[in-house]
Amino acid sequence: MFESYRDVLQRPGAMAFSAGGLVARLPISMVTLAIVLLVEDRSGSYGLAGSVSAAYMVATAVSSPVLARLIDRWGQRRVLVPCFAAFAVGLGGLVLAVQRSWSVPLPHLLAALAGISYPPIGACVRSRWTYLLGQGPALHTAFSVEAVVDEMIFIVGPVLVTVLATQLHPMAGVASVGLCAVLGGWWFTSLRRSEPPVDSSRDAGVRRPPLDWRWLVKIVAVAVCLGALFGSIEVVTVAFADEQDQAGLTGLLLAAYALGSLIAGVITGLLSGDDSSTLRRYRFGAMAMAAAMVPLPFLDSLVVLGVVLFLGGFAVSPTLVAVISLVEANVPAARLTEGITWVMTGVGLGIAPGAAVAGVLIDGFGANTAYWVAVVSGALAAGLTWVSGTRAAWRVPVFEEV
Repeated sequence: MFESYRDVLQRPGAMAFSAGGLVARLPISMVTLAIVLLVEDRSGSYGLAGSVSAAYMVATAVSSPVLARLIDRWGQRRVLVPCFAAFAVGLGGLVLAVQRSWSVPLPHLLAALAGISYPPIGACVRSRWTYLLGQGPALHTAFSVEAVVDEMIFIVGPVLVTVLATQLHPMAGVASVGLCAVLGGWWFTSLRRSEPPVDSSRDAGVRRPPLDWRWLVKIVAVAVCLGALFGSIEVVTVAFADEQDQAGLTGLLLAAYALGSLIAGVITGLLSGDDSSTLRRYRFGAMAMAAAMVPLPFLDSLVVLGVVLFLGGFAVSPTLVAVISLVEANVPAARLTEGITWVMTGVGLGIAPGAAVAGVLIDGFGANTAYWVAVVSGALAAGLTWVSGTRAAWRVPVFEEV
């Protein structure tokens, strides 16, 4: 039953770079929650915590496409190593600013420094899979493997941060983020044999194939809406558990959401995919994700919230796998890291305002009202999928100077 998974994971170097990528991108699921828990503990304001978290995410979103293009041209190791080092420095500065109550906007600037430095590691992992496997059913399975890895990250990360921040010390959650980034980054970048070759087209004076921006911008718009959904879910769930005097359960609630997505991701990897089935999963997955958000503003029980989040998670992985598969099939190979990163950037751009708006609504009206951010974001994402995703026009033999 799981032969397709075994086949891709047994390819030379695959297990190692996938595992290294897992550790290196654990901070994705940890950093914003760690920031929220630390800042709220010191300031007592979810609005401030959400804005600092948003500063981090905006910076990451802005820098990721630039770093992705540098990676395509210079190679992964030459870009990732200094990025992870700078990320650790920025995160350490943020902890210092919060602990010493430095005035706004210093915490936001230090959070932005960390965000600018964090590289698009998920896109790097998927680029290695594409380099190893080429196009075909095996690549669909590999992307599903990474979707499952993403959900493992979102199961382990929030629980780890919550336990460390609430049971040990608020700074411990942020410290664990920096440690995972440094160790995971070192492991991943040390695996040189699986690293895709550097794009030499610029040095050779060859014009690179263009990105079809009319196609890609629509996909990125969907990603922005999905990001707003994810960002608001995280911040509001922290506040909801806090209102119920059960802040320590935050990680478990977010893990339930990720667990549902993980299960769906495993199932998705067992299914063969073609262009039409990928487009269907993209659209109907987004619709299911939106529908799962509707009950959230009306809940008053942590148990029921956990069940709803778990069931809602079943729509996440199929949708995200479909988005990445659409990008892989419609973006030139020489710009694949950049193309995938634009989608991740869209998610990041959505997470920032989603978290910030939700934080303001929490402070003013409470957690239940703030869940409407997720409802509206999900509805917008579902609507946009029906005007996006059809085949891009980049394969027309027209080239641009870059």
